[in-house]
Amino acid sequence: MKNLILSVAILLGSLSTFAQTAIEEGKTPQKETTTTPTTTTQAPSEVPEGYTEVKLEEVPVAILKSLKKSVPEAKLVNAYINEKKEYKLQVEVGDKVGSLDVNENGKWINK
Repeated sequence: MKNLILSVAILLGSLSTFAQTAIEEGKTPQKETTTTPTTTTQAPSEVPEGYTEVKLEEVPVAILKSLKKSVPEAKLVNAYINEKKEYKLQVEVGDKVGSLDVNENGKWINK
């Protein structure tokens, strides 16, 4: 749990550093998409390889409770499932987007 919160904090800190650097250089900051806790980047509309998109209403309650408890300000944008019943959640925190991996019981997975 501490690793998840630390990963989200690092992600948010690095994205705000990126935005601040772009502003200082006179550029418009661009929205950056990063997967957490893994290191792959994924566009919001792409379905990750090996996963199938599921409706947000079909996401198990245990996963929603775990997300709300771990990152209360997170908004669930998309959800994907693989054959092992592992979910990849695409979440928004403020104006930042990232992905989290969780099993069907709401336990976070570090990949």
